[in-house]
Amino acid sequence: MKITGTYVRYYLVCKRELWFFSHGINMEHNSDIVSLGKLLHEESYKKSKKEIMLDNIKVDFIKNKNEIHEVKKSMKMQKSHRYQLLYYLYVLKKRGIVMEGVLDYPNERKRERVILNEESEKELENMLEDIRKIISSDKPPEQCTCKSKSAYYDFCHI
Repeated sequence: MKITGTYVRYYLVCKRELWFFSHGINMEHNSDIVSLGKLLHEESYKKSKKEIMLDNIKVDFIKNKNEIHEVKKSMKMQKSHRYQLLYYLYVLKKRGIVMEGVLDYPNERKRERVILNEESEKELENMLEDIRKIISSDKPPEQCTCKSKSAYYDFCHI
């Protein structure tokens, strides 16, 4: 079962959202916030090559041959962004490619450097094990932790 960066992000945002998304229930197309994020992604860093695909990861762009960048609208879910990027670095490392990551928040004019180390790699491996359990379950987790601005909020609270 292929885990994506979105799965890692949803794991930290709301495990019910993770389950719904992994089972083909996608609510993001109804979200104005997601649409704004996509527009920001398209309009920012126009000179950089966008969306490089490798297996099950899709990085926003690569700079200086050793940095992968992920562009985000806001720092509100910074931890989930960081682990999404750590997951990309982890997948690349497993293929023998060692890189650093950068989270770009162009609206806030902020940037965070992200480096995969032993501690974050172990945390990530534990998360991946839990993600596999959640997405292989027949039912979504009972508890919802998504915020009211989530694309899945109404769906989670039915």
